[in-house]
Amino acid sequence: MRSFNIRFLMISILFFSLKISAQNSYISQYKSIATELSQEFGIPSAIILSIAYVETGGGNSKHAQTLNNHFGMVGKNTVNGSKFKSFETSKESFRSFCEMISRKKYYQKLKGNFNNSEWLNAIASAGYASNPSEWKKKINMVIKKFGL
Repeated sequence: MRSFNIRFLMISILFFSLKISAQNSYISQYKSIATELSQEFGIPSAIILSIAYVETGGGNSKHAQTLNNHFGMVGKNTVNGSKFKSFETSKESFRSFCEMISRKKYYQKLKGNFNNSEWLNAIASAGYASNPSEWKKKINMVIKKFGL
């Protein structure tokens, strides 16, 4: 019995360490894209990357994996019959998100402002999330967890 408990504990630790590694991998993989687009659009990279992380479940969503869609955007799809837009690359998805944000009323007021809370409040208030308070909590949790 004791041997079983030790094996179970070791397998659990391995599983969670692999999960954490995959989460960090998503952040590492897309951080440079978020940084580049942050400089171009004046949107904090932490906002871009944390929203992508939450929307894709750390890169595990079907839309991120098959459509390169990291933000759940609806539109033309050349891969399957879903309503979600497909992109040739993940970078195109990140750029499309920033372009969408840049067309919002609050954008000109916040462009170049790197206060994450102000951006989250503006995006949530503009209807991006169906449950704004819960969505903001998730985004803030990602920002803190990964030190974005």
